[in-house]
Amino acid sequence: MAKYRAIPQGFMTVGEVAKKMGVTVRTLQYYDKEGLLSPSAESKGGRRLYTDKDLITLHQIISLKSLGFSLDDIKERLISLETPADVANALTEQADDIRQKIEQLQASLSAIEQLKAEVLQMQTVNFKKYADIIVNLQMKNDSYYLIKRFDDDTLDHIRSQFDKESGLDFMDRFNRLSDEIVQLQKENVPPESEKCQQVVKEYWGLIMEFTNGDMSMLPKLVEVGNIDTATNAWEERQKIVNDYLEPALQVYFSRLGTNPFGEVKP
Repeated sequence: MAKYRAIPQGFMTVGEVAKKMGVTVRTLQYYDKEGLLSPSAESKGGRRLYTDKDLITLHQIISLKSLGFSLDDIKERLISLETPADVANALTEQADDIRQKIEQLQASLSAIEQLKAEVLQMQTVNFKKYADIIVNLQMKNDSYYLIKRFDDDTLDHIRSQFDKESGLDFMDRFNRLSDEIVQLQKENVPPESEKCQQVVKEYWGLIMEFTNGDMSMLPKLVEVGNIDTATNAWEERQKIVNDYLEPALQVYFSRLGTNPFGEVKP
């Protein structure tokens, strides 16, 4: 690092940089200590001296920090500024980071608006259920429409049965199977066909996995699944699934010779 008796033209003191960039002297000293931004020169009296190029680097640091990056992340993302192409690359990367942040904020705004709509449809204040809806919105789980239909006992069962990872895995399998059922309905595949019955077997297996074998939960699930008038895309799909599955399940249980809803067939 070059040392100067006086402050030469084109250099700024740490105080001048702090004032110009809206940061504190202590912050600049910390960035120097952490190896993020060291002064380009130093006076004989020990004053840190910065250049316009240092200001560009500081701008990168401030921008990345405002986007939520840690100092370690920022260290890895700082780009050399030796050529116009380097500066352009730095600006491109910063612009990409900002666009990603905007997308995240838009998703958060959409989630809040969705939660507001869901809350207004509920008849009573239920913060436990609100929390479940928020978690599902954050995970971008479109099936959060189910939550407002579940009673507290069922929600407690879900919380004890699934964590975030296993819950997402279950809903992914449920949704993929539901899409397959919708396709069977479009193709007019008969309920008694082996193709349909195999899907029904998988579907019933998911129901048993969800209830953990507790047959007393079945009436609640039937009640939750009853959709007279669909109000969103998820409910529209589920109504198609329900209408197609009803006769298919009758065939399935008939072949098993049992009725899980209480009636045993000979």
